[in-house]
Amino acid sequence: MILCLGTTPALARTMLFDEVVADDVNRAHSVYETAAGKSINVAKVARILGEDVVTTGFLGGETGKFIRGQLDQMGIAHKFVDIRQKTRTCITVIDELNTQSTELIEESEQVDDAAWDQLRRTYKELVAKAKVVVLSGSLPPGAPVEFYGECVRAAHAAKARVIVDAKGQELAHAIFEKPYLIKPNEIELAETTGIPIDSDVTLREGIRQVLQAGAAWVVVSRGADPLIVADNENAAQITPPEVEVVSPIGSGDALAAGIAVGMMRGMSVPDAAKLGVACGAANAKGYLAGFVKADDVYDLHPRVQIAGW
Repeated sequence: MILCLGTTPALARTMLFDEVVADDVNRAHSVYETAAGKSINVAKVARILGEDVVTTGFLGGETGKFIRGQLDQMGIAHKFVDIRQKTRTCITVIDELNTQSTELIEESEQVDDAAWDQLRRTYKELVAKAKVVVLSGSLPPGAPVEFYGECVRAAHAAKARVIVDAKGQELAHAIFEKPYLIKPNEIELAETTGIPIDSDVTLREGIRQVLQAGAAWVVVSRGADPLIVADNENAAQITPPEVEVVSPIGSGDALAAGIAVGMMRGMSVPDAAKLGVACGAANAKGYLAGFVKADDVYDLHPRVQIAGW
């Protein structure tokens, strides 16, 4: 089972426009509301690919009820901690003429200590049954910055492998506990290490630093550029296939999901990352984050190129 934990889920409202004109009235021709947030996007993709998934975190209010209902419809098991704060709503604006996607992010509210204690208990219960854990997304304001580190430590005790998709001090605390794999993009790697990533030389130094700090593997996404996957002995670059991009939002989450699925299926990390890249490309072909088509993933997978770096 894959356990997906994220403390800042969201209801995603995706609004499609023929064209978006600044300083004018813009009328959407289509609007979709879906369960989202990084960890939920991971769970959606992994479930579409046929894996058993459980997701946890915080949910509250009518938006939280909506998210639970949609997860039920998708066959995704969940055990969220109820909070008094309403789960946030985030808006994606898609300009079809100019092929532009804009995210309007509502930040999460602070969560009280009792809810954090309940989430710790829930996580320890669920991680005992997991083979792979994905920790993803920012923590809400006032959160214990060491929380992901605690989760990595508990996963080690349960003999589960952990993927961490975070940044800054939240990721640094997780790295200290020696996770199996971390998945920052270049900007997040720079924020975590303090090294400006502006060349292959500085990218290699950033990767070296997080590996020495405790991560067994690091996967660095770079948008449409080749992804880098490395451990302390080897490094490879994985080039995504060319696709007609509709919206890239959620492709990083799809990448994490593909890696988790590959690990569940006994693939090496580079091969799991190759599957993840196919998932990310499949996600970019659609309007809605995390709603990939399995046929797209498996059609794109042979077109993903892997080479030394």
